[in-house]
Amino acid sequence: MSAEPTDDQTPTYVTAGKEFDRDMNYIPDRITAVDAATGEPRRPSYGPDDVPLWAAEPGRYRLVAAKACPWANRAIIVRQLLGLEDVISLGTPGPTHDKRSWTFDLDPDGRDPVLGIERLQEAYFARFPDYPRGITVPAVVEVATGQVVTNDFPWITYDLSAEWRDHHRADAPDLWPDDLREEMEVVNKRVFTEVNNGVYRCGFAGSQETYDAAYDRLFTALDWLEERLTDRRFLMGDRLTEADVRLFTTLTRFDPVYHGHFKCNRNKLSEMPALWAYARDLFALPGFGDNTDFEQIKAHYYVVHTDINPSGIVPKGPDLASWTTPHGREALGPTPSFAV
Repeated sequence: MSAEPTDDQTPTYVTAGKEFDRDMNYIPDRITAVDAATGEPRRPSYGPDDVPLWAAEPGRYRLVAAKACPWANRAIIVRQLLGLEDVISLGTPGPTHDKRSWTFDLDPDGRDPVLGIERLQEAYFARFPDYPRGITVPAVVEVATGQVVTNDFPWITYDLSAEWRDHHRADAPDLWPDDLREEMEVVNKRVFTEVNNGVYRCGFAGSQETYDAAYDRLFTALDWLEERLTDRRFLMGDRLTEADVRLFTTLTRFDPVYHGHFKCNRNKLSEMPALWAYARDLFALPGFGDNTDFEQIKAHYYVVHTDINPSGIVPKGPDLASWTTPHGREALGPTPSFAV
C-alpha cells in the first residue's frame, strides 16, 4: 500500500472470545448458457432455481480476481484450464486492500485498463449504491455497464465449467464429471469446511478454546487427505476435477502463510509426504503454478491482517524452490491430456 492505513481503513478479522464465522452471503446471480429457442439465459439444472440469470456471451464480462486470494485464485486457474482466456477477460487487483475495497495497484495509474476503475468497490456501487457487505474477489463485472454481476465464488467456477462449455478449449478437462458429482460434493464440503475455511478459523480465532478446536479439526482433515492421496493421483482418483483446484489454493499458502501467520503449526505441508507430492504435481500442471504468486500471497496476508500482524513485516521465507522438484506421482494415474 502507498500509505499506512488510518484506523477506519484497516480491516479487522478477529473478534475477542468468538470463533471466526465467515459471511457466506454473496450476490447470487448466475451466468448461464443461452437457450437456443428463446435466446434467453437457460435455467441451470443444478443449484438454486430462483436466482437472477445472465447470458453467457463471449466478451461481455470481466473476471476480477486477485492472485493473492485463494478464493479468487481458484477462478483464475479454472478459467485457464478451460481455455476461456479470450472469452472472459481478467482483471487482477494488487495483493493488499483496505477496509473499503481491493484496488488495481498493479495497473498503470492504478486503474483497471478495461473497466477504468481504481477500486472494485466502484463496480459494486454501480449496481448496488448501498451495498452493505464486503467487497470481495472473485467478482464478475459486466464490461459495458461496469456493474458487478456476481461474487458468489463457488458458483462462478462451477458455471465456468457447466455453462460456458460451448466456449471451452477442445482438450479442456471436465472439472465436474457427472459420475463423480455425488462423491465430489461430499469431498468439497469437507475440504471447504475443515481446510479451506479451517485455516481461517485458526488464524482468526478470538479465544484459546476456539483456536484449539479449529486446530484439531484442521489437522484431522489434513490427515484424512494425506491418507486419501497416498494411493490416488487426484482427489477423485485418476481424473483432475475442481475438487483439486479448491484444495490446491490452500496448500500453496500453507507453509508461506498458514503455518506461522495462522498458527497452523503441527507440521508443515512439506512434512506430509502424499499431500506435499500431490501439491507439487498440481503446481507443475499448466494453469496451477503459473497462476501462483508467492510474493503476492505473503504480502496480502502479512500486510492486510494488521490485527494479527500489527508490524506489517512480511517474512522472507520459506525457500520455495522445492515446489519444482520431482514429485513421482505419475505412477498413481495418467497425466491430464491438456498437460501432455
